[in-house]
Amino acid sequence: MRGFVSITFCILVFAGGCLNAQNKTGKHYKIDRYEKIYLPMGKISFADSLVEFKVGKPAPIKKYRDSTQCLHEPNYTNYHTPNFVSLGCNGTLTVEFTDNGFMNLPGDDLYIFEVGPSRESAKIEISEDGVEWIYAGTIAGGKSSIDLDDENIATGVVFYFLKITDLGDLCRSISAGADIDAIGAINSVITVTLEADVLFDVAQYNLKETAKTSIDSLAETIQKVDSGTIVIEGHTDSDGSREMNMELSKNRCLSVKERLISILGDNSSYDYEIIPYGEDKPKVPNDTDQNKQKNRRVEITVLPPKEYYEGILKD
Repeated sequence: MRGFVSITFCILVFAGGCLNAQNKTGKHYKIDRYEKIYLPMGKISFADSLVEFKVGKPAPIKKYRDSTQCLHEPNYTNYHTPNFVSLGCNGTLTVEFTDNGFMNLPGDDLYIFEVGPSRESAKIEISEDGVEWIYAGTIAGGKSSIDLDDENIATGVVFYFLKITDLGDLCRSISAGADIDAIGAINSVITVTLEADVLFDVAQYNLKETAKTSIDSLAETIQKVDSGTIVIEGHTDSDGSREMNMELSKNRCLSVKERLISILGDNSSYDYEIIPYGEDKPKVPNDTDQNKQKNRRVEITVLPPKEYYEGILKD
């Protein structure tokens, strides 16, 4: 991912002001009576699977304990309607992003829709795999955006899990603990990795007939957003010369691109970036046949449209 982040990082950090009228995926979401926040990837930007909910003590009353209320797009109307979940004093809530991930890029990276008349503080942690956790920041006093720390959180890593821990500010309310309506990623991305052995014969770059089914399925995922930048990265193992592997990975990227264009259409809705890495970015050491198979891959990342990047540069 780092190969294209330097070029495209600003595309993902859009908080309003340069909305392309032709892009229908991006959407403004109401924060309060006067403010809204813009998420470039729209409805897919939200956490959509509950991993774990540990209600704190004292706990909120029962009607505020439906943990599924934190998933998908925000729908808060008023404090008396229980379409949010209250964590309880020092309670924790863990969610997963299943149809997208998020990255650390300049600007605010996440937005937690913490609602209700009182804005309790909470600790935010993130994870790639739901096992190893990294401190991401704290929401407090109505400030619900998170700008991930560049020094501690690498640019280019895609995260899929988020954990919220109430910090015990308000423990006597009927909705004790932080009140969460939704969890959104401002810098939402779609990522897919395809094993090269599934797509191509050894040392070849023409797609197998059976590979087309995998790419067609990928196209259905991409169509969740009606425009975007599709970054296709090609990787090989270390067998053969470096020059040969670079050329092979380039041609494989082009084959995938051509197949996607045949499905998505050759129009301006999607831009493509081809990045051949050859053997330069192995996932694991090239010391066994099994590891070499893991390194032979094509990685596809879908970012918001380039217009966001161009618009931000003008500001």
